[in-house]
Amino acid sequence: MSQPRTSLGRHFSRRWRRFSTASAAIALISTQPLGAASPSKPGDDFFAMTRSIDLLGEVYKGVSQGYVDPIDVSEFMYSGIDGMLGQLDPYTAFLDEEQSDELDEITSGQYTGIGVTIGVFSGNLYITSVIVGQPAAKAGVQIGDQVVAIDGFPVRTKSIDHVRNAIKGPPGTTVRLTIRKDGQGRPKVIAIARGEVRVTTVPYADLFGSSGYVQLNGFGEHSKDELKAAIRTIREQAAKSTVNLNGIVLDLRGNPGGLLTSAVEVAALFVEKNSRVVSTKGRTDESEEVFLTRTDPLEQSLPLVLMIDGDSASASEIVSGAIQELDRGVILGENSFGKGLVQSVVNLPYDHILKVTTAKYYTPSGRLIQKPLAREESHRKVVLSTGAADSTKVFYTHNRRKVYGGGGIRPDVAARADSLSGYQHALERDGVIFRYASQFHQRHPAFQLTRLASEPVYTEFREFLAKQRFSFRSKAQKNLDSLKTLAQKEGMGDDRELAGQLDALDKSLAASTKRSVSRDSLRITAALHREIMRHYDQRAALRKTIEDDPVATKAFALLADPQRYQALLKP
Repeated sequence: MSQPRTSLGRHFSRRWRRFSTASAAIALISTQPLGAASPSKPGDDFFAMTRSIDLLGEVYKGVSQGYVDPIDVSEFMYSGIDGMLGQLDPYTAFLDEEQSDELDEITSGQYTGIGVTIGVFSGNLYITSVIVGQPAAKAGVQIGDQVVAIDGFPVRTKSIDHVRNAIKGPPGTTVRLTIRKDGQGRPKVIAIARGEVRVTTVPYADLFGSSGYVQLNGFGEHSKDELKAAIRTIREQAAKSTVNLNGIVLDLRGNPGGLLTSAVEVAALFVEKNSRVVSTKGRTDESEEVFLTRTDPLEQSLPLVLMIDGDSASASEIVSGAIQELDRGVILGENSFGKGLVQSVVNLPYDHILKVTTAKYYTPSGRLIQKPLAREESHRKVVLSTGAADSTKVFYTHNRRKVYGGGGIRPDVAARADSLSGYQHALERDGVIFRYASQFHQRHPAFQLTRLASEPVYTEFREFLAKQRFSFRSKAQKNLDSLKTLAQKEGMGDDRELAGQLDALDKSLAASTKRSVSRDSLRITAALHREIMRHYDQRAALRKTIEDDPVATKAFALLADPQRYQALLKP
């Protein structure tokens, strides 16, 4: 049996379409040989299956050989496979060789490259983060650098997938990046030797007052050890500062999952040995498999708060559900994603693989994590009819607290992060905050971050927006634009009275938008500070992000109030 895996939160190319949901979590539980028998009714449909395979093969051959125009036989076959799998759940998928390699990279946390992430803003390619200690960082590549060419070939017209593949290569080989520092000045060529890059699933951990904070953004092969090391470092920090550590905040927000075994190992750091963490069940009762912790906990009694949100999925929900139902900690935040399906990996010829849903997973009390499929999925013929969860059904934790089904994990304490305004979203989408920070870094290469609070960054940023010719129209203004267009199509363009009313409304909306933008000034200033800090010190920027986070603030406050914490676990 292979390593069980759960979820990915990234978009794959081409036929990964149905798996590219923002929180598209998967759970891979085993590798089967091609044609492995179903757990039930192994021979009932043998004749129908054989007949269908023969018929499918004849249709494929007949069309490929006889169609009036030439056909790309590979893409034609892939379309047929996608069509078949499209009748099932969104997580059953066919992966070609390239996608199979990327799946392995994500779940293992290792790949061959230079250790950067990239993004496109206004048609230009930028370095958006650099992993400390990896080849790119050692070569002097920094956040904000604009990539002009790779090995001499311009990248402006290339897709992200093309660029990413061009940067990758066998370890020890060299890639030459032509970059402009912070997107400014003359291009320079940097030669970087590719190497094995290890991506941690614990990007940040620190001590905040008397509370420890650990961000876990995935569940990989090394997550248990990385989390253990982070907690031990926090304890050392507390001891060095003579602080009595009052608990740990484990941040699972935005965590789409990872290895199922890793989820069990992470839970095992906090709960008693032989505790039930999760179970999986396929078509039959005999297919049930129970996952227990096999090691003594690292922290059996230290107070624990888990933060989750709507993008916490799969393995994150396994850990959250177990911690909640074993009354080991308090869950704080928003309802989780609701992904409770298990996929088995079937190895296919030519390094392709098939992920097929074979089971569902359940919390220790028996709650099904899987949410009912969304309405847009209802056209599927083989929907998860047994996956519909009853949101009124009551389950009980170890301390007899009530928890409910319905899909996903409901927090014990609800807390919602501040949502971006339309204006902020537009700024983020166009990358202007990032580009301003890069320009700031270019102008002040030796800037002391302690001076940042006194810098007139917001005023400078407004001037930067004017130079970039950035414009913003609110959703209401855009709707008014659509109304004006409709009026023209309906032949009302010459109606002066209507035109005057629409113009008056446009002016009123513009004034309202301007006031709204003005009200956003403090939040935008904070975002500018964080992004500028990130260009100088990524760790300092991460700390600032947590300090400004209202949900994290509530988590720290809960650990600082032991009576309330205990009351939530033992009502």
